[in-house]
Amino acid sequence: MTSQTLLEVRPSSRQDNMDISATLILDKPKSEPIKEQPSRLRGFLAGVASGVTKLCVGHPFDTIKVRLQTSGLNSRFNGPLHCLKQTIRKEGFRALYKGATPPLIGWGIMDSVMLGSLHNYRLLLQGNDPTVKLNVFQHTLAGAGAGITVSFVATPIEQIKARLQVQYDSTTKLYNGPIDCARKLVRNNGIRGLWFGLAGTMAFRSFFSVFWGSYELYSRALRKTNLNEPTINFLAGGLSANNFWICAMPFDTIKNRFMTQPDVKPLRFPNIWSCATFIYQTEGIRGFYKGFIPCILRSFPTNASAILAFETTMRLLKNSGI
Repeated sequence: MTSQTLLEVRPSSRQDNMDISATLILDKPKSEPIKEQPSRLRGFLAGVASGVTKLCVGHPFDTIKVRLQTSGLNSRFNGPLHCLKQTIRKEGFRALYKGATPPLIGWGIMDSVMLGSLHNYRLLLQGNDPTVKLNVFQHTLAGAGAGITVSFVATPIEQIKARLQVQYDSTTKLYNGPIDCARKLVRNNGIRGLWFGLAGTMAFRSFFSVFWGSYELYSRALRKTNLNEPTINFLAGGLSANNFWICAMPFDTIKNRFMTQPDVKPLRFPNIWSCATFIYQTEGIRGFYKGFIPCILRSFPTNASAILAFETTMRLLKNSGI
């Protein structure tokens, strides 16, 4: 055979060995770039940071909103400012944080479940490849799924919170705290009593489709500017929350009115529809938007801060390899 068809290796030659080694290294096929590994846990952990932030910033606004929503036609308040003044004057500043214990634990759990579910629904739509870019509709779909999923966790927490928030004084006080409230609900209605109003919660929280669809649209628009990513998260989160509440407010009002009705038989509102009909017949369309002003004032700073906490924690966990 000729030298063109056969390469003869002479181990005795050190230079030849080096040349062969170099050739083998250069000819080694390049491996494909390693794709980002999906993390199922990351969204749940970041959700806790969002929930705690949401409670600290937003609970006083939420107390005013719930009191206005549940006051009915013959309201004891002339508006949100009057409600705020009356609450502080008669019950003290701490009254704004009435019912805060359930959401302190609950919002951490709820946001963990919701944002963890959102993250996993997104991964599902991405085919388990985090580098795949989703379109706006897919983000909307993931948001709807996350909202409905978290409703099963949110219903008992929101019911206890709302019942404690509408205890104004000794004449309206029925519960000594969240545990006492839960115990009495279970005693009167069985364990299913904690999930009283689940349908209303699911209807309300399905509007997280609006939130996360809007969030993606706002984020894309803001990324065309010179703003940094945390600022984009903050602004997009606050603006998306406003969109969410404009659409979802009537369902939140129905849910809260239904949940906080007296725990006696027969029920004043046997179902969600009867509650919605009563509000419309007695208060009109405006009745569904009671508490809207404190809600929208609360909406931007609370949710902007919560989303910033969520996205920042997601980035930190990703950089830490979690």
